[in-house]
Amino acid sequence: MTAMKKYLLAWLCLQLPVLAHAESTGSASVAPSEAERYARRCQSQTRQRTVKPQGTMLWGTRRSWDTEKMAPERSSVLVSASLTPVLLAEAQGKALTLEGGHLVAPSTGKGVVGAVLQGTASDGKPVEVAICGAEPSAEDPGMVWYRIEAWNAVAQEWENPCVALARVPDPRALAVGGVWDESGAHHPTPGRFTFACENGAITKCIGWGYKPWASRDGQSLAPLHQACTRMARADYCGNGRSHTHEDTPLDIYDRLGVLARTTESSAGWELSRASFEAAWATDGATCLARTRDGRAMETILQECPHRFQTDEALELGEGDRCTVRRTDVSPGAALLRNQSYGP
Repeated sequence: MTAMKKYLLAWLCLQLPVLAHAESTGSASVAPSEAERYARRCQSQTRQRTVKPQGTMLWGTRRSWDTEKMAPERSSVLVSASLTPVLLAEAQGKALTLEGGHLVAPSTGKGVVGAVLQGTASDGKPVEVAICGAEPSAEDPGMVWYRIEAWNAVAQEWENPCVALARVPDPRALAVGGVWDESGAHHPTPGRFTFACENGAITKCIGWGYKPWASRDGQSLAPLHQACTRMARADYCGNGRSHTHEDTPLDIYDRLGVLARTTESSAGWELSRASFEAAWATDGATCLARTRDGRAMETILQECPHRFQTDEALELGEGDRCTVRRTDVSPGAALLRNQSYGP
């Protein structure tokens, strides 16, 4: 064998691993098999993507898996999940139950960690959700925080669908009965529930005391929770559009006394800066004194024409005074009110 042939043979041997790596790299976008996909769940194999705050969110989830496109405010990669698992150890195909603030597996005694559920995005497309961890709440033993991952069909990876913010960089989710649509309306859909992420309004309102599965003085807190989700996002028109900024201080008080009006200043609330903003029902504001983010009231009137009237002021008591009121509901329909800092 000539020296040139020996050289070429040695060169080819050295290139084989490189060619093999290039081939595997080139096929990285190919969808894995079902077995491979499930085997990769909850393994923390993917890097944590940097997610910027998106304003005040309803579900607290990412709007889209495609980071190159600006998705609408009322879109989400995950809006609901089925109680019938796609995969559940020792009980595949058997439905889970939702008891208060936690999921229960049928007769396995193993819990729900490791289960894969069939979820749905806001555009109606299916998305699988894996339950990777369960942490009982320190404040309420009947409520459980879940660490979840959803299958990102764009990146072909399992990822946490919850949006991370500075104050909660690794958000968890609560299991809440029913489904919220893009307008922010809640529907008690049998067999389905919502994974409400930690930085979203659904979960914030639960943390403030409005647990939709609980009651007070014989009255369900579900309507108050729904009204709270409108209030938290300043969804005046009840159409799912927010008019606020993340981390805006609020003072909330309601007709059942779950939360009472704040009467003294504290480290997180300056009473002298606060003023009445609006009163709220399950489908949005019943009346307003001003907008939370300082935009002109006329923009709200244009966003939902014929919803409000401006012909006379409305006194609610305790110094709360509306300058704009609903045309289709009575003042008594309000379930809660709020104060915020003026512009």
